[in-house]
Amino acid sequence: MSTFKRFLQYYKPYKGIFFMDLFCALIMCIVDLSFPLILSYCTGKFFLKSSNEILKGVLFLGIGLLIMYVIRALCRYYVSCQGHVMGANMESDMRQDLFNQYQRLSFSYYDKHNTGVMMSRVVSDLFDICEFAHHGPENLFISLFKIFGSFIILATIYWPLALILLAVTVVMMVFSYSQNKKMRRTFMENRKKIGSVNASLQDSLGGIRVVQSFANEDIEIDKFNHSNMEFLESKKDNYRVMGTFQGGNNFFQGLLYVTIIVFGGLFIANGDLNPIVLATFALYINVFVSPIEVLVEFTEMFQKGFSGFRRFEEVMNEIPEIQDSKNAKDLKNVSGNIDFDHVSFQYNENEKVIDDVNLHIKAGEKIALVGPSGSGKTTLCSLLSRFYDVTNGSICIDGQNIKDVTLKSLRSNIGLVQQDVYLFTGTIEQNIAYGRPNASHEEIVKAAKKANIHDFIMSLPEGYDTFCGERGTRLSGGQKQRISIARVFLKNPKILILDEATSALDNESERIIQKSLEDLSKDRTCITIAHRLSTIRNADEIVVIDATGMHERGTHDELMKLNGTYAKYYKLQFEGLN
Repeated sequence: MSTFKRFLQYYKPYKGIFFMDLFCALIMCIVDLSFPLILSYCTGKFFLKSSNEILKGVLFLGIGLLIMYVIRALCRYYVSCQGHVMGANMESDMRQDLFNQYQRLSFSYYDKHNTGVMMSRVVSDLFDICEFAHHGPENLFISLFKIFGSFIILATIYWPLALILLAVTVVMMVFSYSQNKKMRRTFMENRKKIGSVNASLQDSLGGIRVVQSFANEDIEIDKFNHSNMEFLESKKDNYRVMGTFQGGNNFFQGLLYVTIIVFGGLFIANGDLNPIVLATFALYINVFVSPIEVLVEFTEMFQKGFSGFRRFEEVMNEIPEIQDSKNAKDLKNVSGNIDFDHVSFQYNENEKVIDDVNLHIKAGEKIALVGPSGSGKTTLCSLLSRFYDVTNGSICIDGQNIKDVTLKSLRSNIGLVQQDVYLFTGTIEQNIAYGRPNASHEEIVKAAKKANIHDFIMSLPEGYDTFCGERGTRLSGGQKQRISIARVFLKNPKILILDEATSALDNESERIIQKSLEDLSKDRTCITIAHRLSTIRNADEIVVIDATGMHERGTHDELMKLNGTYAKYYKLQFEGLN
């Protein structure tokens, strides 16, 4: 019921269209139910009158029927057009809500879920909801109205035969219910399998350069073929159940006609029923059977739409692990003092990453984190931005616990430059403006100049309007990195995190970008994660982190004199010593 209630909420903005749709459906039902009665009256009474009376009345009868079917056509137009628009609007609202939810979910959710599967929920799972949202209530309303309306009329014509038809219909409903449960399972399985297909597709296309560089196209084809065939088998199972469902219901519909002929013949033989009455009865059987067929189609539509909505609901029910506290306040007038107080973090019970870290960073200070991969350097910085929450301890900025401030204000005051730069599909200007979307063109150019990328941009035929390509594929690593630095210049945060910002670049690009980073870090609290130790020699303090926690700390000269882990790393890189 909770799922049903949530689904109904999406009708609220369009309840005017919805009720008008049902009203038009009601008019169509009344017209359909009226015609057999009109025909019965004509054949039983009106056409038995004199020729003059028939000629006088048939014109008015024709005009009345014409008006009736014009009204029906207009109602059909409204149902087909505005009803579908309503369904499309509801689908769009759900898709927007789902995307908004994805934006709210924490990093931990993305650590556990495949991007292709998430895309499937946004695109494929909601596809059938449009049809169901529109046709579902309408078909159910029309079918039930016609079934009950025609049954009442059938009962008034000859109730013993109507009761026999009802008995056959009840058996048909029991059969439909049993098949419905099987269809629900197969449709849900379909949704999961198409999610796997999308995941395989996204994974292969996203890494197409790696695939082709290793000449592993055949491996990717086999992987996609596996998920594709699993989806095919799921569809086959679904169609087998659907075939049984539709074939069985078709049989019961035919059984209704058999019932009329057999039992109608018996009642006529006994003198209890007039053949003309049976003919009228047969006319209404069409009206009675037709909505049953619609109900069968509705059941299939319901299962498709419902299974898609259930998967939609699974995501919407996810509670973001990281969210604003009830009394969270904006972080304002930031100086940049940072305190890590007995901070520990673990992804799960058996995967401790950081253990009891204590670190005080003064405003404007330059701190470097050094250590082997997997020692928790990046995780420590992720905790500062609240991409994850600490397991124990606390992190404060200017004395305020970051859990007590709003996420938006916290992250607005932290700039992040990473090794793996992500550029969005769009122009260079749009990508730089991502640092501050309301920035003027002049401010964007100023940021680009500070990042030493302006001259390169102006050398391009389209300048700042140059299209970057998907993920910035038309630009080199150094160019992408400088655009990301311009982005942070534009954002102008008080706290800066440099996460392996130059480790993937050649020496020339590194020198250019290192100069940009030095300019960027001025008057900001800066945390640098680096494997290239040449980039952090001038740091105010270097902290060595390993699996046991903070191992060493001091300036470059102090740590070299200590001749410990840092000195070992440095000598390995620059002196070739063991």
